[in-house]
Amino acid sequence: MIRRTIQEIAEMIHAENAADLKNNQSIVQGVCIDTRKIADGNLYIPLKGRHTDGHQYVGDAIRKGAAASLWQKDVPNPPAHLPLIIVEDVLKSLQELANRYRSQLRVKVVGVTGSNGKTTTKDMVAAVLAQKYKVQKTEGNFNNHQGLPLTILSLDEDTEAAVIEMGMSAKGEISLLTRIARPDIAVITNIGEAHIQNLGSREAIADAKLEITEGLPENGLLIYIGDEPLLQERVPNIKGIRTKTFGRQKSNDLYPISITQNDEGSTFKTNATEKAEFYLPVLGEYNVINSLAAILAGRELGLSFQEIRTGLGNVKLTAMRMEMAEGIQGSKVINDAYNASPTSMRAAIRLVEQLKGAGRKILVLGDMLELGEKEEDFHTEIGRGLNPHDIQYVFTYGRLGRFIADGAKTVFPDGRVLAFDDKSRLIAVLKENIEANDVILVKASRGMQLEEVARAITVQK
Repeated sequence: MIRRTIQEIAEMIHAENAADLKNNQSIVQGVCIDTRKIADGNLYIPLKGRHTDGHQYVGDAIRKGAAASLWQKDVPNPPAHLPLIIVEDVLKSLQELANRYRSQLRVKVVGVTGSNGKTTTKDMVAAVLAQKYKVQKTEGNFNNHQGLPLTILSLDEDTEAAVIEMGMSAKGEISLLTRIARPDIAVITNIGEAHIQNLGSREAIADAKLEITEGLPENGLLIYIGDEPLLQERVPNIKGIRTKTFGRQKSNDLYPISITQNDEGSTFKTNATEKAEFYLPVLGEYNVINSLAAILAGRELGLSFQEIRTGLGNVKLTAMRMEMAEGIQGSKVINDAYNASPTSMRAAIRLVEQLKGAGRKILVLGDMLELGEKEEDFHTEIGRGLNPHDIQYVFTYGRLGRFIADGAKTVFPDGRVLAFDDKSRLIAVLKENIEANDVILVKASRGMQLEEVARAITVQK
């Protein structure tokens, strides 16, 4: 984590009172935005939220051990007896501090974005690079205009590689994040429909994702999904960078030549390693595709294929991303309840349909949020696209989930599609219907909290 004197911090962010702090050699260690988590020596960042202003907790932060606190100059009555660093804007100062700290580190940064799969890809890249370097990565969902600076400031001085996730919901957000993180390698996993409500079209989403290249150095590397026509059209217009592509198509720099899946993971070969297999302890062909980005990043940073193979075999995913768990009655539960869009929903369903050796296959699907004016159509299409020969039952939850059910009822026999608005009732009926060897996929946008369903049908250890 960042370790600097108060004087150095003040100079790094051009504090209003930097001159007054010129000789203050007290040490700041790390930053914190939550007084409940303050550690000795932290710099407290009093951010303004929807319902509260962190400035009212500055005194509490100092009492709990913070070495100093930022203070926005337009906030009245700064306590004169506390070690304050006065700034024009607290959030912008946090971002500037992260940017300056990044420039002082001798670290290789891999930035990862995409409509779907960026968190899993981040985890895979980090697992690969850890075979050769000291690695840190974005934890949890710290991937936005507040979280990314906190991630940068958490990096140790001797960290050799950092894998930074970049999320967005509007134009210009990736531009800000990439200019803070300044990645040496940028990865785009795909262009989907997530946040189409804010951006209006997949074309606009592609443009927003490509903002990640604005932070690349001259001759920096962009690794992107080459199967996406919107990226194929746009990337050649970006000057001063190198590119590598991955995907299913043989026109890519790296593509799979074979994939074998079971309910534990996937074994695959690539065009670059025809005689050597990789094992990925993660479900889903689409995760195999994204692992190709991790292979390309590893090769760019000097790893051997053997080191990459070991790294992929050791991947540990962030919670609620295709987690396979032991379910009640001898079933298997796939918890993918962290997020959902039409692209990721179809990919997860396809995974379940392709699982070999499983018993009945049951889907528990909820609302996909932030899809704009066509949200009902997107949900109906998911339902219509289900195969009643591969899927035995469909349970839906939520207002939009009913459109999935309506679409599914056009292709499923009566009694095999059930729609619910009451989560407790859904859980009760689902429990009554689970049998040994069933595989149950639970997936929806985060706001639906379908992890409650997954937890209810999972054996608790």
